[in-house]
Amino acid sequence: MTYERENIANMHGYIPGEQPDSPDIIKLNTNENPYSAPDPVIETLRHITGEMLRKYPPPTANDFRQVAAQTHEVASDNIIPTNAGDELLRLAITTFVEPGATIAVAEPSYSLYPVLAAAHGAGVLEIQRNDDWSLPRNLAQQISDGGAQLTLIVNPNAPTGTLTSVADLKELAEAIPGVLLIDEAYVDFVDPDQGYDAIQLIGDHPNVLILRTLSKGYSLAGLRFGYGIGHADLISPMLTKTRDSYNTDLVSQKIATAALTHRPFAQKTWEAVRQERDRMVRELHAFGILTTDSHANFVLATIPGDFAGGAANLYQTLKQRGIFVRYFDLDRLGDKLRITIGTPDQNTALLNALKELAT
Repeated sequence: MTYERENIANMHGYIPGEQPDSPDIIKLNTNENPYSAPDPVIETLRHITGEMLRKYPPPTANDFRQVAAQTHEVASDNIIPTNAGDELLRLAITTFVEPGATIAVAEPSYSLYPVLAAAHGAGVLEIQRNDDWSLPRNLAQQISDGGAQLTLIVNPNAPTGTLTSVADLKELAEAIPGVLLIDEAYVDFVDPDQGYDAIQLIGDHPNVLILRTLSKGYSLAGLRFGYGIGHADLISPMLTKTRDSYNTDLVSQKIATAALTHRPFAQKTWEAVRQERDRMVRELHAFGILTTDSHANFVLATIPGDFAGGAANLYQTLKQRGIFVRYFDLDRLGDKLRITIGTPDQNTALLNALKELAT
């Protein structure tokens, strides 16, 4: 006997990447920043007292909102702090999508999207990306024809790492009937020379909502803190109606505020990751393993069928050697591995393993 709602009983839950406990594992499977958060951020923990924890936290994390607003040159009314980026996704679906309605997703994409939609009782319109992983030119028409009330675009995309231009996002926002959520979980690793800045869209596009997280760029995946940036008319109902009460705790608020305050420390790690990403691409190509043009802290690598038995076998072989990467047994991804960019030593260990397997 089950007491689940029918749609919950019929849905599949989210399957996270493996989280091995051993310190000897080289963990290149869940896209964490390989560098620790800086000492000034960690020092914040030392100043949190029992008296501070006795009280409820600031309900809307206004100190963080002000710092985030200054960081992105917007107003605090344009910021909503959330329990990681995942809560913002749930809030957007809860707030802007009627139960039984539809969300649109450009596949491949973050596998949590359909899980959250199913829990809400919403349908999912899956629109396939082009062969080069770009968005199809008729994407807006497909979204409109499908009646989607919310469109979710990961940018840079996961798991491919490809980047959609601000001009294309602007065109999409203007053409679709509902809300466009741009999931920028990996945006910190985009090379500044790209000139990418989607935040500029929120002023003239009241249907654009941008997701940011401290999990990746700020080395704080264990903190579970994210935030949304959008027009005040989008932020207000989530902040005042559908958000959980006290959704971010005092400790996470303090550390998140410190992280943005000390942003230059994080920026150094972003550049280090970009440099290692370039090296990894060169080295992988030398093995005949081609990669996408990634703007994230990972690469999607196509494994030739005659290299160590192909992607699935290579994934298992590396795992046996204590090197974890990500394999997706899905259409269009079955011959590929997603490899997080680690430290130079971690990346070299992977490359050495591949060299051994190639001989």
